[in-house]
Amino acid sequence: MTNVTAITGFILMGFSDIQELQTLCGVLFLVMYMAAVISNLIIIILITIDLQLQTPMYFFLKNLSLLDTFFVSVPIPNFFVNSLTHNNSISILGCVFQVFLMTTFAAGEVFVLTAMSYDRYVAICNPLHYDVIMNGDTCVLMVGISWAIGIIIGAIYTAGTFSMPFCGSNMIPQIFCDIPSLLRISCSKTLVVIYSSLGVGVCVGISCFICVVISYFYIFSTVLKIPSTKGQSKAFSTCIPHLTVFTVFIATACFVYVKLPSHVPSITDRFFSVLYTVLPPVLNPVIYSLKNTDVKCALRRWQQNLCQCFSLH
Repeated sequence: MTNVTAITGFILMGFSDIQELQTLCGVLFLVMYMAAVISNLIIIILITIDLQLQTPMYFFLKNLSLLDTFFVSVPIPNFFVNSLTHNNSISILGCVFQVFLMTTFAAGEVFVLTAMSYDRYVAICNPLHYDVIMNGDTCVLMVGISWAIGIIIGAIYTAGTFSMPFCGSNMIPQIFCDIPSLLRISCSKTLVVIYSSLGVGVCVGISCFICVVISYFYIFSTVLKIPSTKGQSKAFSTCIPHLTVFTVFIATACFVYVKLPSHVPSITDRFFSVLYTVLPPVLNPVIYSLKNTDVKCALRRWQQNLCQCFSLH
């Protein structure tokens, strides 16, 4: 065996060596985290309790909000605690869990968004058979497969990453454990396993992207054939929120990860990496609620019911 000094833990690099600025960043992202969690929980509660939202589209939206809540809850609370305590150390086991959970939830979100595009395709291009095709069993199966594939991809990525030895510097140039940062500090000469798993992940991601593009090609082709402007507007109103959410998620991920690697990531790189974990979960409920009459009506009904309950007590 090669005689290398094994790393027993990692140090997560913060935004600044100035403790006050580090604390300020922690509070800023905590506020964004709370906004993301509260808004997504409201969406989950509304869809669960409101009978008028018991449709396949909102079933997928509820799972998307659930994934967003889990995804943003992995790195941000830990970052906030580290910012207050000024202790950026993390154990290898903690790093393993961060990589596994974030990869799992991110992959699951991509598949749920892909399933949502198929749901919109069936609703607009084949409306007469919508209830038959998108029945309850089919929706549960699609969501179950999305979660299962996310867990499998997370397990493969995590196993591939931590099967490599780490030596030398234990400093991760990021505020949470991510695969690119761990690859930089690996002393393995053969990265076949991790690059193979990354290749599989890229192929799966491109496949999902192609599926969404094909779905919307047929959707837009069908919508443009609708004679009335009101009909076109109604059809577009059910698709634009999903397309916007998918674009935001893919764009932020590409901005962070699909670029030339740098050996010394800047503060800007770290800032946008955190923004990538927070921005989609914050924006998704806003995008779906601002333009969605059903969600706004459900929220008003819920508020009225809460007011009636409090008035009775």
